[in-house]
Amino acid sequence: MIGSIIGAGVSAIGGIWGGAAKAKAMKRAKKNLEAQQKKNDAWYNRRYNEDTMQLAASQAAMRQAEESIRNRTRQSQGMAAVMGSTEEAQAVAREANAAALANTASNIAVAGQSRKDNVESTYLNRDAQVQQGLRDMEIGKANAIARATEGVSQAAVSLGNAIDGKK
Repeated sequence: MIGSIIGAGVSAIGGIWGGAAKAKAMKRAKKNLEAQQKKNDAWYNRRYNEDTMQLAASQAAMRQAEESIRNRTRQSQGMAAVMGSTEEAQAVAREANAAALANTASNIAVAGQSRKDNVESTYLNRDAQVQQGLRDMEIGKANAIARATEGVSQAAVSLGNAIDGKK
């Protein structure tokens, strides 16, 4: 009988200690998920709000377009000096150069919007994973409490049976 009482007591203490340890581990895991969520938010805010025109690839594209325009302008001016050209031909060349630069800027803007869409999609996927992890954790916490309560109840029943002399 004393063995049953000790066993029930140890079982109850073990259940309580195990539940406390699990709660502590879940609290650490929750902090980790919340830290991940903050990192994700910071990443999103930084990447989504970047100025597309300031990115290295955009700067390189604009430099390349400007260099191409300068080269065409030099060629056009050289040909005009040698062969003679009308003011109309020079105006057409200037318009073509302006259109090329505008086209490059437009392409950069389109690529920037696509990049923003990708950043937003990545952010939403990561956020959904973190939220699912937090939901799973809350469900796990509820299940752990239920199991601990059940374990303590069973230990109490065992203790009561041992005191009454039942098996």
